[in-house]
Amino acid sequence: MTAVLEEILAKYKALPAEKQAELRKVAEADAKKRLWVPSPGPQLDAFNSKADILLFGGAAGGGKSELLLGLAMTAHKRSLVLRRQYTDLAALTERAIQINRSRKGFNGSTPPKLKTADGRHIDFGACAHVGDEESWQGQPHDGLFLDEVAHFHESQVRFLITWNRSADEGQRCRVVMASNPPVSSEGEWLIRFFAPWLDPNHHNPAKPGELRWFITDEAGKDREVPGPEPVQILLKTVRPLSRTFIPAVLSDNPFLARTDYAAKLDALPEPYRSAFRDGNFMLARKDALQQVIPTQWVREAQARWTPHPPAGIPMCAIGCDVARGGDDQTVLAIRHDGWFAPLERTPGVKTPTGPDVAGLIVARRRDNAAVIIDMGGGYGGSPYDHLIGNLPVNQVGQPSVYGYKGAEKSLARTADNQLGFTNKRSEVYWKFREALDPAQPGGSPVALPPDPALVADLTAATFEVTARGIKVETKEDVVEKLGRSPDGGDAVVISWCEGQRAMTHAAIWSKAHNSHVRAPSVIRHRATQREFVRR
Repeated sequence: MTAVLEEILAKYKALPAEKQAELRKVAEADAKKRLWVPSPGPQLDAFNSKADILLFGGAAGGGKSELLLGLAMTAHKRSLVLRRQYTDLAALTERAIQINRSRKGFNGSTPPKLKTADGRHIDFGACAHVGDEESWQGQPHDGLFLDEVAHFHESQVRFLITWNRSADEGQRCRVVMASNPPVSSEGEWLIRFFAPWLDPNHHNPAKPGELRWFITDEAGKDREVPGPEPVQILLKTVRPLSRTFIPAVLSDNPFLARTDYAAKLDALPEPYRSAFRDGNFMLARKDALQQVIPTQWVREAQARWTPHPPAGIPMCAIGCDVARGGDDQTVLAIRHDGWFAPLERTPGVKTPTGPDVAGLIVARRRDNAAVIIDMGGGYGGSPYDHLIGNLPVNQVGQPSVYGYKGAEKSLARTADNQLGFTNKRSEVYWKFREALDPAQPGGSPVALPPDPALVADLTAATFEVTARGIKVETKEDVVEKLGRSPDGGDAVVISWCEGQRAMTHAAIWSKAHNSHVRAPSVIRHRATQREFVRR
């Protein structure tokens, strides 16, 4: 309960009984005139929030969907209420009819519509596939309300926000996203979008309901700015949009708090209990069956990360996922032994040619680090040719530049020598899985930067075991799943596949024992006495 409500309640209780009864009659008469009123607590706070973009919810039963409908019915002239699937709209439209107290003005034809007696227009829709959101292009809505937004792709949400506007002077425009925590890699973007509230590793955490302002900079990245004052980006003036997050739990909903709904949430298995009962955005994640890289292993690697590489460890490799134009990004994954630097992302429009990509790499390369370029789709060919002619072999005669082609045949085996791989992509993802395995002798040597997008990239792919060996899900299927390219994850795994890598004595012995060959040569680095295995 807010401080204002507590003050009002205290004054109410101080009134004589007859005055209290008189006020109750006035309030009841006023409530009968209104179609909907928010419940005291988080729902009322969300209703009154000044944020341009609000995330409301967390736990199940907190009144999330009710808030969206209430705002559409009482505070906005033209609203769009969306779920990911059309089959999920039935409960929303039926509740809207109940709030409206009549089916008058409701049109159930796809997409459903409701026009209230006081002239408000509410469109109901869905965006089952990436691209479906484009059907709302050119249809402004001053209220954009996304139910269970963790089910949507980030690209869909950002596109829809573009059309959150109104030609009516004085009409407020806002976006409200209602959601439980994401339980799969597809929804990880939500934690990144509201990082100051949801990411415990954020350098400047925000309190629930606190407004923070953001712009999208020239690189296409969200950037937090001090306040609502316009910001100059190149030759364009941009108005920052405010965001906030207001959590809600079952006990905040007076209509469900006294039912047996709480017992049902208590009985859920993990991670659904953390997601739906507790509203925990960081723990509520269920790995997919046959997921290549376990989410927990990635988070443990991020927990090991430090802002600087270990002292004296040279740069070993640069993995490059190439984008030449378009909406994707050219990503560099720079590795010092098992330590990965924060990923360097450059919009594809800034790397339209091979020499542009090569220039990025040369500017960052140190210590004769190996350069591995993703050749998939043909985009890496030109930068590879440009670099191969300019970077000589290193001191021990190894190539400086490698071309990675995921579709190529693989002759490698798993660490236990039991299975092969159907292609190079399957090999490099599985080898990185093995590197992250905390059960290996000496533990995992990998330290990854705290990047929520990287978590989604690395954990999205699944695998199957075929007669030819392990087959990792194609990049095209992962793109469909995430709604974007997993370019950061691809850059990381190919950075690991070439160049020097650390191994403990036990791991070297195990590898030699399992393959029945001599252990590979080892180069000892004097400053740290760590060991590198030369491929």
